[in-house]
Amino acid sequence: MRLRTDDDIYRARLVYLGPPGYTLPIQLPYAQYGMFLILVPIYMGIHYLITFEFDPIPAWEIALAMVTTSVIWRYVDPDRPARQVIRTALTDWRGSGRAALAREERLPRLVARRVVIRERL
Repeated sequence: MRLRTDDDIYRARLVYLGPPGYTLPIQLPYAQYGMFLILVPIYMGIHYLITFEFDPIPAWEIALAMVTTSVIWRYVDPDRPARQVIRTALTDWRGSGRAALAREERLPRLVARRVVIRERL
């Protein structure tokens, strides 16, 4: 039995369904598997640089890679590929640092001075 959908965009996502006759419970595009497989060693390297210990079971790294992949893919659609989503996130992150705040022009504060009026008797 061949699973065919009438949605062309869905078919273009290149989804791996599993071996013939045995589909997987979740349907992910190949790009999500690839991103996950790239992020796990990156997170393992960051963990090693921080602690200088190699963990044979990278549980936290796998969890972080899953969360990162799902957050990125939340914004991916046929008009915006993952590469563009990542590039936009990086440029927004770099542009919102202290250097951007230092370049901003401060507006004058509108603070009322305390005025005391005394009547002369």
